[in-house]
Amino acid sequence: MRRIAIGERPDWREIAQAEGFTFHYLDGEQYWDERACYAFTLNEIERGIEEPTEELHQMCLALVDDVVRSEELMERIAIPAEQRNFIAETWRWKSPSLYGRFDFAYDGSGSAKLLEYNADTPTSIYETGYYQWSWLEARIRDGALPSDADQFNSLHEKLIDRLAAIFQRGSFVHFASIEDHVEDRQTVRYLEDLASQAGLQPKFVAIDKLGVDGNGRFVDDDRAIVTAIFKLYPWEDMFREPYADALMRSGALFIEPPWKAILSNKAMLPLLWERHPGHPNLLPAWFDGDPRAAGLGDRYVRKPFFSREGWDIELVDGADRQEGPKGGYGEEGHIRQGLATLSRLDGHYAVIGSWIVGEEAAGLSVREDRSRITRNVSRFLPHYIEG
Repeated sequence: MRRIAIGERPDWREIAQAEGFTFHYLDGEQYWDERACYAFTLNEIERGIEEPTEELHQMCLALVDDVVRSEELMERIAIPAEQRNFIAETWRWKSPSLYGRFDFAYDGSGSAKLLEYNADTPTSIYETGYYQWSWLEARIRDGALPSDADQFNSLHEKLIDRLAAIFQRGSFVHFASIEDHVEDRQTVRYLEDLASQAGLQPKFVAIDKLGVDGNGRFVDDDRAIVTAIFKLYPWEDMFREPYADALMRSGALFIEPPWKAILSNKAMLPLLWERHPGHPNLLPAWFDGDPRAAGLGDRYVRKPFFSREGWDIELVDGADRQEGPKGGYGEEGHIRQGLATLSRLDGHYAVIGSWIVGEEAAGLSVREDRSRITRNVSRFLPHYIEG
C-alpha cells in the first residue's frame, strides 16, 4: 500500500460538475482530492480487505440473530422498546439489505482492524462506485497510470444487480433523503439512476414530506402510497419521528431494513468482541463503565452509540487527547475501543472503506485527514491496483 503523488487533472472540477459530483467541495474545503492516490497490490486487496470484509459481514449477521432474540441485548444497545418487535420481525421476514461499508485501519501489513460498520446510511457511494472509476479510466488514457492498472471496484454493477434481485422489474420504489442536503440528495440521485438501470421506477420524496394516511400507510407529497422505499436517513432518527409508531404497520419495505439499526450502532462493537475475542480483524471494545475497559489503559477511543462523521468522538493516546466536532451525541451511551494504528503516509492518516453489497465485497474507498479522527470534510482519494 503506497500513497503516490500523481498530480490532478487541470479540468477535474469541470468534469466533476458535469458528471453530477456537485459536492466535490464541502463547507468550502476540498473533498475530492486527486493530487495523490493510493496504490495496492492484488494480494493486499484480496487477502487484506476482501476476505475480512466478507467474514465480518457473516459475523455481523450472526450477531443480529442473537440480538433480536434477547430483550437484554436490545436494552444494552439502546434500541427503543416500542421498536424492538419491528426490528425482530424484519429479521425473521428476511427483509433484504442492499449495502454497507466497513471502515478499517489498514496499512498493507498485518490485519485490517474494524473501526466501525456504516451499515445503514453509508455515504461516499457515488464517489466510490462511479467517480473514482471515471478517474481511473481518464488517468490510464492520459498515461498517468499504467495501462494494466485496475481498481477494487465492482460497486456500481453489483448495486444494479442487487436492486434487480430485491425488486421485480418495473417495481415502483421511492427514494428519500433530506432534500436540501447536497451530498445526500446527489447520492440518492445516483441510486435512483442505478434503480432505473435495474429496470425499476424510482421516485424521490423528501424525508420530511412523508406522511401517513388513514389506513396507517406511508404516502408521499402526491399522496402516492409508499410500498418500498430507500431512505438515506438513520433508523435511530426515524424511531424518533412523529410517524415512528406507523413504521411497523405501514407494510412498507425499507432499504436499509430495520434490523440494520443493530449494526449501525457502535454498541455492536463490544458485542462482536465478546463473541470473537482476539479476532485478528477486531479491536478490543467494551461498554463505557465496564471494568474490563480499564485494560485498554490510556490508548483508546471513546465513541457514542450513535454519531456520524467523527462527531463527539474522544481519542486518547497517553497524554495526547483529540476530540471530534460537537454534535450532541452520547445520550444513549458510549463504548471504549482499543486505539488502532492508522496508516500514516506523507503526514496523512487514511481510513479504508470496504463496501459490501448483498453478501459480497464490492469495492474500496480511501478517506484521509491530517487528524486521526475522520470527519465529514476528510478528503476522498482514489486508488488503483498495481499490475
